[in-house]
Amino acid sequence: MNTFLPMLARELKAYLRTPLGLVYTVVFLILSNAFVFYLGDIFEIGQATLQPYFKILPWIFLLLVPALSMRSWAEEMRSGTIELLDSLPIPAWQMVLAKFVGLWTVAAVALMLSFPLWLTISWLGQPDQGSIILGYLGSMMLLAAMLSIGLCLSSLSENQLVVYMITSLVILLYLLAGYPLALNPIRDVFPQELVDLIASYSLLEHQQAIIRGVLELRDLLFFAITCFFWLSLNVFILSARKGGRSYFGGLPRGLLVVSAMLFIYLSAVFLVLKVPSIRLDLTEYRLFTL
Repeated sequence: MNTFLPMLARELKAYLRTPLGLVYTVVFLILSNAFVFYLGDIFEIGQATLQPYFKILPWIFLLLVPALSMRSWAEEMRSGTIELLDSLPIPAWQMVLAKFVGLWTVAAVALMLSFPLWLTISWLGQPDQGSIILGYLGSMMLLAAMLSIGLCLSSLSENQLVVYMITSLVILLYLLAGYPLALNPIRDVFPQELVDLIASYSLLEHQQAIIRGVLELRDLLFFAITCFFWLSLNVFILSARKGGRSYFGGLPRGLLVVSAMLFIYLSAVFLVLKVPSIRLDLTEYRLFTL
């Protein structure tokens, strides 16, 4: 890990030297507050809660996270600095991890700067503080999963617009897998067991479960496995591209490795469903505990 901290410092300095981090933060705060007041009706519902805010965050992240992550590797390839990184004795996994932590730090700071909304709700009423804390935690884990997807896909092309579109599409599919309106047509044709299986792969499904105020082991494992899969895939892609040649025997073998990784990921998420229900109910009156 002796090269991880310098790499992380390099990433954080890059966000401080350029307006990207500031622009992301300002746009996020403007959109999140505008959406929650005009679409979430946070005051009209007559309850002291941040549930409307947390429920609308995934769709705001869908717009902004691809924009934040798209330049991560695409800019390195466009500027040619990827060749310099390849020549350094730095393991690919440390480069990937440094970029991921840098991205997550910027996005997390932007999210936490919404705390005035929390203070306002607490001043106006008596919200369930446990559900708010887990709301932020669930949104942080959602950010981690989305950023790992965006970081991985940014290594596929130096064209940032292409990367943005591909990342947005993949994240959208992850969200729609747990969106009721998207699942209804499937529910009309296929058995409920298959619908539940599809929903179990949804980022939205697991984030919504946490923001209720219940932290369940299954949800934690899902986000951890999803981040690990996409970051591992990113390491594989970088290793395959390093030096302009593939260490995996060409495209057919590379596709075989990716297919194997995808199968392991899907199987791991499926096994998570079999994990016994271990939960921490932080709601004020333990609403989800018998």
